[in-house]
Amino acid sequence: MKSIVAAAVLMAATLSAHAQKFDDKGIARTETVRRDVDGRNEAIQVRVDFAHNAAFPKHSHPGIEIAYVLSGTVEYAMDGKTIRLQAGESLYIPAGAVHSARNVGTGVSAELATYLVEKNQPIVILDK
Repeated sequence: MKSIVAAAVLMAATLSAHAQKFDDKGIARTETVRRDVDGRNEAIQVRVDFAHNAAFPKHSHPGIEIAYVLSGTVEYAMDGKTIRLQAGESLYIPAGAVHSARNVGTGVSAELATYLVEKNQPIVILDK
């Protein structure tokens, strides 16, 4: 049991250390899990940190995404609707759905994005 707790603490510390390496748009992506599901598909989990007022532009995924807000407030635009989520809330995003995400909180916001996608496909496809 102690080793499980120690591993969880180490993983959290590692994620926190990597989470603050923002790109020029104020986004930091840290892949936490990539696992084969059935030989054809894989499950991928990514922590996405948004600097204050940062936005991830319109994009889609070749498979489903479940976005779970870890901290702050994230606003998603999808299907002509605006969905605002607080920490502890989640959103199901169907395969191919064009959407965007923006930090509308007062500080850094973070989400845990879980994808179920076909292997050898890009996780993110930017909308043109």
